[in-house]
Amino acid sequence: MPMEILINALIFVVSVLALAKGSSVFVDSAVKIARWFNIPTLVIGLTVVAFGTSAPEFGVTLLAAVQGMGDISVGNIIGSNIFNLGFILGGTALFRHLNTDRKLVFRDGTFLLGGTVLLTLLIWDLSITRIGGAVLFGLLIIYIVFLLFQKDKKAAGEVPDKKEKIGWKDMGLFVLGLAMIVGGAHFLVESSTSIARIIGLSDFVIAVTVVAFGTSAPELATSIAASVKGHHGISAGNLIGSDIFNIFGVLGLTALMNDLTVEAGARSNLLVLIGMVLLVIIFMRHKWKITRWEGAILIMIGLVRWYFTFFPGG
Repeated sequence: MPMEILINALIFVVSVLALAKGSSVFVDSAVKIARWFNIPTLVIGLTVVAFGTSAPEFGVTLLAAVQGMGDISVGNIIGSNIFNLGFILGGTALFRHLNTDRKLVFRDGTFLLGGTVLLTLLIWDLSITRIGGAVLFGLLIIYIVFLLFQKDKKAAGEVPDKKEKIGWKDMGLFVLGLAMIVGGAHFLVESSTSIARIIGLSDFVIAVTVVAFGTSAPELATSIAASVKGHHGISAGNLIGSDIFNIFGVLGLTALMNDLTVEAGARSNLLVLIGMVLLVIIFMRHKWKITRWEGAILIMIGLVRWYFTFFPGG
């Protein structure tokens, strides 16, 4: 038993290293490609980067749905979104304050809030049907088309006047970085879940904590790497975009393929998520940046939520 924990711990460490390196390569190549095509880094953060970093959530959620484990499917998405806004956005802002802008707040933040409220309404009877999944996924398609056809491409610090040349090497590094992120996240989830089960945690607690952490690891690595490099559009946009993809894309497509049922605890968790999204929007609007102390507040909310997940009786 100790040897099994040791092996999984080693896999966990290697996975974290792969995520760290992969995210750095991925961010650099994504920014370079975005600049070449004259696409704002905020837009690419909300679409390509967000889709790539949401790949682990999609894999875990779809697999759980196929196996009839709706609780894990929905729990993973809700847990990941709360983790993204609490620990990752909060932690990144605590490391270095994040600049925001009007589009991220009013366009993307409002869309995320609306999606979270819609998901809560759809799932309030403790199930989400194929029709609900079709509605969510359809809204995602409309959102992406709207982003790509935005006429006003300029936003503060997003698109430089001078283009950088790109080649097949940049495309290859983009794919390689994404592969390292997804692969690292996969083994991170597998190893952390194995350790949790050996310790004796329940599947539900694993889904909304350990699995949520594991599948959110790409967002964590990518956002920190982007913040360090000064690409605030990718750092903040990746997290908002990833949460949007999780709800409308991952959960929408999963529900479209297979009806999902969940337990009553999903309601309270969704209400917490609505509150967090609203708070993040307020923070992003305040002085058009998320400060370190606001990041600390988000982390504290995440910690409190985890505490009551592990100890429901509080």
